[in-house]
Amino acid sequence: MKTRVITAVVALIVFVPLLIIGHWPLLVLTLMMGVVAVSEVLRMKHRFLVSSEALLSFIGVIAIILPNSFWQHIPFVKSAHVVFYMLAFLLLLTTIIVKNRFNFDDAGALTLTMLYVGTGFHYFYQADSKGLSTVMFGMLIVWITDSGAYIVGRAIGKNKLAPKISPNKTWEGSIGGSVVAVLIVPILYVLFNWLPHYSFMELFIFTVILSVAGQMGDLIESGFKRHYGVKDSGNILPGHGGILDRFDSMLIVMPLMAIIGMLG
Repeated sequence: MKTRVITAVVALIVFVPLLIIGHWPLLVLTLMMGVVAVSEVLRMKHRFLVSSEALLSFIGVIAIILPNSFWQHIPFVKSAHVVFYMLAFLLLLTTIIVKNRFNFDDAGALTLTMLYVGTGFHYFYQADSKGLSTVMFGMLIVWITDSGAYIVGRAIGKNKLAPKISPNKTWEGSIGGSVVAVLIVPILYVLFNWLPHYSFMELFIFTVILSVAGQMGDLIESGFKRHYGVKDSGNILPGHGGILDRFDSMLIVMPLMAIIGMLG
């Protein structure tokens, strides 16, 4: 517990100022987190971090995270989609060159990882560029939902939500976490007028959607950890696991914020 608390305090001391500053310092941190997250998947798959497939995956996640404006000045590219396709093609080509060591399933897993991690962190950075109140809306929903689910689950949780994936989670905790988020986040934002262009009802609906989505993101990451037989995605954050362990919900919530028009 002591290690967990110390790690959380140090992480907040580094993370919060960069979140407030935004711009390129936050972009650098976001790119680093994206590369570390991909490296965690590579380790789960027992892949060398200096292999050709690892290098392609790192370039791919960086390309997707970078803001769209970056690519407008690159001749013949204009979009991260072009780079992503080229890298996915090279991963497929690798299956032919070293077919005994790297197969189609490996290429598919790394391509999906680039998309999953890269898109999540791309919209995390984009949310912050819209203002601190916007990115904090998504983050508060995730944090409060997680805390509420833990407290309610410990108190009255009996019915398992997904016993084969995450045996400690319960339906009572899941529902309770979303209820707590819905009761706190929209009211906070209306009281302090943090997102004045949205009505209370809009914030209420957004909170419901994002709270449920965040819990799905948690289960998704738990699912592939189960698949690879690991407890944590990594150990870069002592007591907390890896980057994927800490940002699993965010990687789903942030793109969904763009889909529902909050980052538009």
